[in-house]
Amino acid sequence: FLSVTEDLVRRRAEHNNCEIFSLEEISLHQQEIEKLEHLDKWCRDLKILYLQNNLIPKIENVGKLKKLEYLNVALNNIERIENLEGCEELKKLDLTANFIGEISSIESLKCNIHLKELFLVGNPCTEFEGYREFVVATLHQLKYLDSKEIERSERIKALQNYPEVKWKIREQERVYCLKRAREKEEARRRMQERKDEKQKQMDSKLGFDSPDYPQGKPKQAEGDGEQERCETVENDEDRRFWEEPTPYTPESRLETHRYIEEKRRAKDNIRESKKKEKTTWTLVTAEGRVLNVNVPKLHFSLKDDEENNQIILDLAVYR
Repeated sequence: FLSVTEDLVRRRAEHNNCEIFSLEEISLHQQEIEKLEHLDKWCRDLKILYLQNNLIPKIENVGKLKKLEYLNVALNNIERIENLEGCEELKKLDLTANFIGEISSIESLKCNIHLKELFLVGNPCTEFEGYREFVVATLHQLKYLDSKEIERSERIKALQNYPEVKWKIREQERVYCLKRAREKEEARRRMQERKDEKQKQMDSKLGFDSPDYPQGKPKQAEGDGEQERCETVENDEDRRFWEEPTPYTPESRLETHRYIEEKRRAKDNIRESKKKEKTTWTLVTAEGRVLNVNVPKLHFSLKDDEENNQIILDLAVYR
């Protein structure tokens, strides 16, 4: 997995002369980060932290950011709210489009007395009956929820119905947790099937290099045919992956990302191997005959000037 590295933080700290210890704001969005760490040690003075559109599954290692005022972790794989009690100055928290179904975990935000704005739109918990009433009644310090101002009358009503709403929320959470358990099991099964299929393909390819396979240099036509067959298999696999119906879960999002990365690395490896492959050009035959070779395929003309007893070579070279 990709974590937060010092090199990444320094590259994103150009506005602060690449100094990270005194950073007050940093944007680490769309960096394919899968684990949140180190920032609480390197950037203690952070006030604004952008981490949207990554693959972070858990809020962690931010408890020492005492001055943090705004945390944006929208579009990640977060399933519960936790480990923010130490962010004493937190005023705004954006959790848009994550996978938070355990809405009762917002109770951990009671300690954040300065928290005024909370964004949970796009999370499974927002579909729960009584979601807004529960959040409004639980977090008395909130002024805005999902960009909508919390009126005094709304809070009074939410507090009056709190016991009943809390019971409903707990029941819906229980159902959601059972659903997530099934989704995780299905994701594990699908991942294992992919691994088995990939291993089968590798074994099939290795079969051509086994001791039982006829030795000797294969014919060019056979080599081309084998390459085409491999490309067809890969295209079929690619089509199956993208056409297979899959629920939108943290596991499927991570699986999609890793599949894309795997394909990208494979293409990079092919590109690098082609760069390393250098064709050996024969300039002189075994009989000592010198060959005319035009590797860069430059335009030229060769004229035999018999009157002046000379040969004229007109060669179009690079500037």
